[in-house]
Amino acid sequence: MKHYLISYALITLAMILATVLTRFLPFLFFPAGKKTPKYVIYLGNTLPYATIGLLVVYCLRGVSFTAHPYGIPEVLSIAVIAVLHIWKGNSLLSIGGGTALYMVLIQTFFK
Repeated sequence: MKHYLISYALITLAMILATVLTRFLPFLFFPAGKKTPKYVIYLGNTLPYATIGLLVVYCLRGVSFTAHPYGIPEVLSIAVIAVLHIWKGNSLLSIGGGTALYMVLIQTFFK
């Protein structure tokens, strides 16, 4: 058997194992009858906002507000995301709508 096939098989098995472990470990560490630790509840409440903030900073890191198009597509898309989320409260709709608007803007108006 070729060495690269064995490597691919081992990599695939490692990925499967990592995926299964991340899915089942929370159930092993925090069974249904046991009280959830306060720090886990705290992380569950704060990490989503921190993650979104990190993603916004990451996405805007290369935007130049001093050169054409001056960050206009990004700012408009962020505004649409905020309005859609406040209006409907649906994350999928907000992200999808903002992404669609951004793609239309950069491919048609801000080439």
